[in-house]
Amino acid sequence: MGFLLYLINPTFVNMFSRLFEHMGKIALMLKGGISKPENAHVYWKEFMEQCMDIGIRSLPIVLVISLFLGMVLTIQTAYQLISPLVPKHVVASIVRDSSILELSPTVICIVLAGVVGSKIASELGNMRVSEQIDALEMMGVNSKTYLIMPKIVAAAIMIPTLVIISIATTIWGGYLAGMFSHILTRQQFEQGMTDGFLPYNLFFAVAKAFVFSLIISIIPCYYGYYVSGGALEIGRSSTTSVIVSCILILLADYALSILLL
Repeated sequence: MGFLLYLINPTFVNMFSRLFEHMGKIALMLKGGISKPENAHVYWKEFMEQCMDIGIRSLPIVLVISLFLGMVLTIQTAYQLISPLVPKHVVASIVRDSSILELSPTVICIVLAGVVGSKIASELGNMRVSEQIDALEMMGVNSKTYLIMPKIVAAAIMIPTLVIISIATTIWGGYLAGMFSHILTRQQFEQGMTDGFLPYNLFFAVAKAFVFSLIISIIPCYYGYYVSGGALEIGRSSTTSVIVSCILILLADYALSILLL
Protein backbone atom coordinates (compact mmCIF):
# COMPACT_ATOMS: atom_id res chain seq x y z
CA MET A 1 0.00 0.00 0.00
CA GLY A 2 2.80 2.37 0.88
CA PHE A 3 4.50 1.62 -2.46
CA LEU A 4 1.29 2.50 -4.36
CA LEU A 5 1.00 5.78 -2.46
CA TYR A 6 4.62 6.50 -3.38
CA LEU A 7 3.89 5.86 -7.06
CA ILE A 8 1.01 8.36 -7.07
CA ASN A 9 3.09 10.99 -5.29
CA PRO A 10 2.87 14.23 -7.35
CA THR A 11 6.65 14.58 -7.46
CA PHE A 12 7.07 11.03 -8.73
CA VAL A 13 4.31 11.47 -11.33
CA ASN A 14 5.83 14.75 -12.49
CA MET A 15 9.23 13.08 -12.88
CA PHE A 16 7.75 10.36 -15.08
CA SER A 17 5.77 12.85 -17.14
CA ARG A 18 8.95 14.86 -17.82
CA LEU A 19 10.78 11.67 -18.75
CA PHE A 20 8.14 10.70 -21.30
CA GLU A 21 8.07 14.27 -22.59
CA HIS A 22 11.82 14.16 -23.24
CA MET A 23 11.55 10.75 -24.91
CA GLY A 24 8.76 11.98 -27.16
CA LYS A 25 10.67 15.10 -28.20
CA ILE A 26 13.77 13.02 -28.95
CA ALA A 27 11.69 10.64 -31.09
CA LEU A 28 10.15 13.57 -32.99
CA MET A 29 13.58 15.14 -33.47
CA LEU A 30 14.95 11.94 -34.97
CA LYS A 31 11.85 11.46 -37.12
CA GLY A 32 12.19 15.01 -38.44
CA GLY A 33 15.84 14.39 -39.28
CA ILE A 34 15.16 11.37 -41.49
CA SER A 35 14.52 12.92 -44.89
CA LYS A 36 16.18 13.14 -48.27
CA PRO A 37 18.92 15.82 -48.33
CA GLU A 38 18.20 18.85 -50.50
CA ASN A 39 21.85 19.05 -51.59
CA ALA A 40 23.85 15.84 -51.13
CA HIS A 41 27.21 17.59 -51.63
CA VAL A 42 26.57 20.05 -48.78
CA TYR A 43 25.41 17.29 -46.47
CA TRP A 44 28.43 15.14 -47.34
CA LYS A 45 30.73 18.06 -46.50
CA GLU A 46 29.02 18.50 -43.12
CA PHE A 47 29.28 14.76 -42.45
CA MET A 48 33.02 14.75 -43.16
CA GLU A 49 33.51 17.77 -40.90
CA GLN A 50 31.74 15.93 -38.10
CA CYS A 51 33.93 12.88 -38.67
CA MET A 52 36.96 15.15 -38.24
CA ASP A 53 35.56 16.69 -35.04
CA ILE A 54 34.38 13.48 -33.43
CA GLY A 55 37.06 11.09 -34.67
CA ILE A 56 40.36 12.68 -35.68
CA ARG A 57 40.35 15.52 -33.13
CA SER A 58 39.45 13.14 -30.30
CA LEU A 59 42.20 10.68 -31.22
CA PRO A 60 45.05 12.24 -29.14
CA ILE A 61 43.16 12.10 -25.83
CA VAL A 62 41.95 8.56 -26.61
CA LEU A 63 45.53 7.40 -27.25
CA VAL A 64 46.92 9.01 -24.08
CA ILE A 65 44.18 7.66 -21.81
CA SER A 66 44.32 4.17 -23.35
CA LEU A 67 48.11 3.96 -23.07
CA PHE A 68 48.15 4.78 -19.37
CA LEU A 69 45.10 2.59 -18.70
CA GLY A 70 46.99 -0.40 -20.05
CA MET A 71 50.16 0.43 -18.12
CA VAL A 72 48.37 0.95 -14.80
CA LEU A 73 46.20 -2.14 -15.29
CA THR A 74 49.25 -4.34 -15.88
CA ILE A 75 51.10 -3.10 -12.80
CA GLN A 76 48.06 -3.33 -10.51
CA THR A 77 47.09 -6.77 -11.78
CA ALA A 78 50.63 -8.08 -11.25
CA TYR A 79 50.63 -6.56 -7.75
CA GLN A 80 47.41 -8.38 -6.80
CA LEU A 81 48.45 -11.72 -8.31
CA ILE A 82 51.75 -12.19 -6.52
CA SER A 83 51.65 -15.94 -5.99
CA PRO A 84 53.77 -18.84 -7.23
CA LEU A 85 50.52 -20.67 -7.98
CA VAL A 86 49.40 -18.09 -10.58
CA PRO A 87 51.25 -18.16 -13.92
CA LYS A 88 52.56 -14.77 -14.97
CA HIS A 89 50.93 -14.93 -18.39
CA VAL A 90 47.54 -14.64 -16.64
CA VAL A 91 48.34 -10.95 -16.15
CA ALA A 92 48.32 -10.43 -19.92
CA SER A 93 45.03 -12.32 -20.24
CA ILE A 94 43.41 -10.08 -17.64
CA VAL A 95 44.71 -6.96 -19.38
CA ARG A 96 43.36 -8.21 -22.71
CA ASP A 97 39.88 -9.11 -21.48
CA SER A 98 39.52 -6.05 -19.24
CA SER A 99 40.43 -3.66 -22.03
CA ILE A 100 38.14 -5.36 -24.56
CA LEU A 101 35.11 -5.94 -22.35
CA GLU A 102 35.03 -2.86 -20.15
CA LEU A 103 37.86 -0.36 -20.02
CA SER A 104 38.12 0.76 -23.63
CA PRO A 105 34.40 0.83 -24.53
CA THR A 106 33.06 2.32 -21.29
CA VAL A 107 35.86 4.58 -20.04
CA ILE A 108 36.65 6.01 -23.46
CA CYS A 109 32.98 6.64 -24.25
CA ILE A 110 32.46 8.41 -20.92
CA VAL A 111 35.43 10.63 -21.77
CA LEU A 112 34.00 11.25 -25.25
CA ALA A 113 30.64 12.11 -23.71
CA GLY A 114 32.38 15.02 -22.03
CA VAL A 115 34.61 16.02 -24.94
CA VAL A 116 32.29 15.44 -27.91
CA GLY A 117 28.92 15.76 -26.18
CA SER A 118 29.61 19.15 -24.63
CA LYS A 119 30.86 20.47 -27.97
CA ILE A 120 27.74 19.29 -29.82
CA ALA A 121 25.37 20.72 -27.21
CA SER A 122 27.23 24.06 -27.09
CA GLU A 123 27.39 24.34 -30.89
CA LEU A 124 23.69 23.67 -31.44
CA GLY A 125 22.72 25.77 -28.42
CA ASN A 126 24.65 28.74 -29.74
CA MET A 127 23.02 28.33 -33.15
CA ARG A 128 19.58 28.20 -31.53
CA VAL A 129 20.14 31.25 -29.33
CA SER A 130 21.65 33.29 -32.18
CA GLU A 131 18.67 32.30 -34.39
CA GLN A 132 20.83 30.57 -37.00
CA ILE A 133 18.58 27.50 -36.84
CA ASP A 134 15.52 29.69 -37.41
CA ALA A 135 17.26 31.25 -40.42
CA LEU A 136 17.90 27.80 -41.90
CA GLU A 137 14.24 26.91 -41.47
CA MET A 138 13.19 30.17 -43.12
CA MET A 139 15.37 29.31 -46.13
CA GLY A 140 13.61 25.95 -46.48
CA VAL A 141 16.47 23.84 -45.08
CA ASN A 142 15.54 20.98 -42.78
CA SER A 143 17.74 21.94 -39.84
CA LYS A 144 17.31 18.55 -38.15
CA THR A 145 18.59 16.73 -41.22
CA TYR A 146 21.41 19.19 -41.85
CA LEU A 147 22.63 19.73 -38.27
CA ILE A 148 21.70 16.61 -36.31
CA MET A 149 21.83 13.56 -38.58
CA PRO A 150 25.45 14.09 -39.79
CA LYS A 151 26.55 14.20 -36.14
CA ILE A 152 24.72 10.99 -35.27
CA VAL A 153 25.97 9.09 -38.33
CA ALA A 154 29.54 10.34 -37.85
CA ALA A 155 29.49 9.32 -34.18
CA ALA A 156 28.12 5.86 -35.05
CA ILE A 157 31.09 5.33 -37.38
CA MET A 158 33.95 7.09 -35.61
CA ILE A 159 33.36 6.17 -31.96
CA PRO A 160 33.48 2.37 -32.53
CA THR A 161 36.63 3.01 -34.57
CA LEU A 162 38.14 4.96 -31.68
CA VAL A 163 37.24 2.14 -29.29
CA ILE A 164 39.02 -0.41 -31.48
CA ILE A 165 42.10 1.83 -31.56
CA SER A 166 41.81 2.24 -27.79
CA ILE A 167 41.77 -1.54 -27.26
CA ALA A 168 44.96 -1.96 -29.28
CA THR A 169 46.64 0.96 -27.49
CA THR A 170 45.62 -0.30 -24.04
CA ILE A 171 47.08 -3.73 -24.74
CA TRP A 172 50.24 -2.15 -26.13
CA GLY A 173 50.52 0.02 -23.00
CA GLY A 174 50.20 -3.10 -20.88
CA TYR A 175 52.95 -4.74 -22.90
CA LEU A 176 55.28 -1.76 -22.42
CA ALA A 177 54.64 -1.68 -18.67
CA GLY A 178 55.25 -5.41 -18.42
CA MET A 179 58.54 -5.16 -20.30
CA PHE A 180 59.94 -2.09 -18.55
CA SER A 181 58.88 -3.26 -15.08
CA HIS A 182 60.19 -6.80 -15.71
CA ILE A 183 56.77 -8.18 -14.76
CA LEU A 184 56.47 -10.31 -17.89
CA THR A 185 58.69 -11.49 -20.67
CA ARG A 186 57.62 -11.08 -24.26
CA GLN A 187 56.85 -14.78 -24.55
CA GLN A 188 54.71 -14.71 -21.41
CA PHE A 189 52.76 -11.71 -22.62
CA GLU A 190 52.13 -13.27 -26.04
CA GLN A 191 51.03 -16.50 -24.39
CA GLY A 192 48.59 -14.63 -22.17
CA MET A 193 47.22 -12.75 -25.18
CA THR A 194 46.39 -15.93 -27.09
CA ASP A 195 45.27 -18.28 -24.30
CA GLY A 196 41.49 -18.49 -24.04
CA PHE A 197 40.81 -15.64 -26.45
CA LEU A 198 37.16 -15.35 -27.52
CA PRO A 199 36.49 -13.41 -30.76
CA TYR A 200 32.95 -12.78 -29.49
CA ASN A 201 34.40 -10.36 -26.94
CA LEU A 202 35.43 -8.03 -29.77
CA PHE A 203 31.88 -8.12 -31.16
CA PHE A 204 30.60 -7.28 -27.68
CA ALA A 205 32.98 -4.31 -27.42
CA VAL A 206 31.95 -2.95 -30.84
CA ALA A 207 28.25 -3.43 -30.03
CA LYS A 208 28.69 -1.48 -26.80
CA ALA A 209 30.61 1.26 -28.59
CA PHE A 210 27.86 1.58 -31.21
CA VAL A 211 25.11 1.92 -28.60
CA PHE A 212 27.20 4.38 -26.60
CA SER A 213 27.88 6.42 -29.75
CA LEU A 214 24.14 6.91 -30.24
CA ILE A 215 23.82 8.13 -26.66
CA ILE A 216 26.82 10.45 -27.00
CA SER A 217 25.39 12.06 -30.15
CA ILE A 218 21.60 12.03 -29.66
CA ILE A 219 21.42 13.36 -26.09
CA PRO A 220 23.65 16.44 -26.67
CA CYS A 221 21.87 17.14 -29.96
CA TYR A 222 18.55 17.15 -28.12
CA TYR A 223 19.66 19.43 -25.30
CA GLY A 224 21.46 21.79 -27.67
CA TYR A 225 18.73 21.94 -30.32
CA TYR A 226 15.94 22.77 -27.88
CA VAL A 227 17.83 25.17 -25.62
CA SER A 228 16.20 28.52 -24.92
CA GLY A 229 17.57 31.64 -23.28
CA GLY A 230 21.12 32.94 -23.44
CA ALA A 231 24.69 32.00 -22.68
CA LEU A 232 23.85 30.75 -19.19
CA GLU A 233 21.27 28.30 -20.55
CA ILE A 234 23.75 27.05 -23.16
CA GLY A 235 26.22 26.18 -20.40
CA ARG A 236 23.52 24.47 -18.37
CA SER A 237 22.29 22.44 -21.34
CA SER A 238 25.85 21.38 -22.14
CA THR A 239 26.47 20.26 -18.55
CA THR A 240 23.11 18.47 -18.36
CA SER A 241 23.74 16.63 -21.63
CA VAL A 242 27.09 15.32 -20.34
CA ILE A 243 25.58 14.16 -17.04
CA VAL A 244 22.61 12.45 -18.71
CA SER A 245 24.87 10.84 -21.33
CA CYS A 246 27.21 9.40 -18.68
CA ILE A 247 24.31 7.98 -16.67
CA LEU A 248 22.73 6.43 -19.77
CA ILE A 249 26.08 4.96 -20.83
CA LEU A 250 26.41 3.21 -17.46
CA LEU A 251 22.82 1.97 -17.61
CA ALA A 252 23.32 0.72 -21.17
CA ASP A 253 26.57 -0.93 -20.11
CA TYR A 254 24.73 -2.90 -17.44
CA ALA A 255 21.85 -3.81 -19.78
CA LEU A 256 24.12 -4.93 -22.61
CA SER A 257 26.23 -7.00 -20.22
CA ILE A 258 23.11 -8.89 -19.19
CA LEU A 259 21.76 -9.30 -22.73
CA LEU A 260 24.96 -10.16 -24.61
CA LEU A 261 27.00 -11.97 -21.97
